[in-house]
Amino acid sequence: MRKSKILGVGHYVPERVVTNEELSQMMDTSNEWIVERTGIQSRHWFTPGIDTLTSLSRKATEMALERANLTAMDIDFIVFATITPDYFIPGNGVLLQRELGFDNIGALDIRNACSGFIYALSVADQFIKTGMYDRILVVGAEIQSSALDKSDEGRSSSVIFADGAGAVVLGPSTSDQSGILSTHLHSQGEYAEELYCKDPGSSREVRLSPEMLESGSTFLKMNGNAVFKHAVLRFMEVIQEALDHNQLEQSAIDLLIPHQANLRISQYIQQKLGLPDEKVFNNIMHMGNTTAATIPIALSEAWEQGKIKEGDLICLAAFGSGFTWASALLHW
Repeated sequence: MRKSKILGVGHYVPERVVTNEELSQMMDTSNEWIVERTGIQSRHWFTPGIDTLTSLSRKATEMALERANLTAMDIDFIVFATITPDYFIPGNGVLLQRELGFDNIGALDIRNACSGFIYALSVADQFIKTGMYDRILVVGAEIQSSALDKSDEGRSSSVIFADGAGAVVLGPSTSDQSGILSTHLHSQGEYAEELYCKDPGSSREVRLSPEMLESGSTFLKMNGNAVFKHAVLRFMEVIQEALDHNQLEQSAIDLLIPHQANLRISQYIQQKLGLPDEKVFNNIMHMGNTTAATIPIALSEAWEQGKIKEGDLICLAAFGSGFTWASALLHW
């Protein structure tokens, strides 16, 4: 069975930069409070009327295609990971397909929040392994800032989340020495309400009402302590699972790109794995948590900065709402 590999990476974030100082004007917080708890110094938020999830994704895709030396006509399928689509229906994959003028190819949306990109990458990997498709666009993109409670009550989550898009082009590997080695996917739904956005939901008499808006049930809700406790455990488990599956040691990792949930989580994982700073890539300091977009954005930035070389062993790992968690191990 053939292997798939990443042929090109790209990313795009909105032009608007929101600093911690700016947030302190909206709610009871400070630069020191945010940096101490999250490591974030600034993040990008979209501009209504200018940015859409589709426009952000288009720019990330165009970069990935250019770096892969391919055009839109070379893509056979789209897998789009997001929980913040431009429309309630249809999914955002078809909107990107229209925007870029792709042929009438299939488009599949994945709603797995922070783990969404690795889930999407895994789905695309299976399609290429089986020979069903040859070149697949995998996108992780979010506009989170419009769903945040920017009051004092919502500050624990509103200082973290941000907007952006990342994309990779996946294709068959021409070498046994490069490509995706394995992906590992997990979920535990009993903790769904520890990190969720309740409304608008379909199992209500009315999907959206003034009462919902007034109660704040349309805002993202997060139990930060529970998320942190489970995240550090599941991150370690799923990274080790990938290494064990491929009979590799932790020291074999050339670059770990964890989901950018919180710099403290990334630092804890780094310490537990015994990896030096040059083997862990973080950009949450200036990007914030872009949910499904964190890993492809970080992958693109790491490649730009020359931190990824041919033959490197790259480990991707994520944890998020659901709870869901996932990892992917690949040779560049």
